Amino acid sequence: MKNLVFGIILFVVGQSLIWFQTNGQFIYPWFKRNPLAISLIAGTGISYMFIYATRFVAEYYDGTLWPGRFIAQATGIVTFAVLTFILLNEGLSTKTIVSLSLAILIIAIQLLWK
Repeated sequence: MKNLVFGIILFVVGQSLIWFQTNGQFIYPWFKRNPLAISLIAGTGISYMFIYATRFVAEYYDGTLWPGRFIAQATGIVTFAVLTFILLNEGLSTKTIVSLSLAILIIAIQLLWK
């Protein structure tokens, strides 16, 4: 269980960092002026996090990769929605709320259906 929790934490942190890497340009002028620097500074660390997150989740699921892929994708959707709502004040439409609900359902299926 420790591997699963740690893997999910790494996925959420990685997804959050990617959000800033790609969307920081809409908040911070420096990010907009320096996309190459942002990609070089953050890219390696984020990739490293995802490599280990995938490893930890796959170990929890006895080497199966599909659960980790679904968890990574769904945590990305949830993280994106939360950060975009909080930092860019983009509201949640009905379509977005349904999509978020499906993402949370995907995570629940992967965690509870073994």
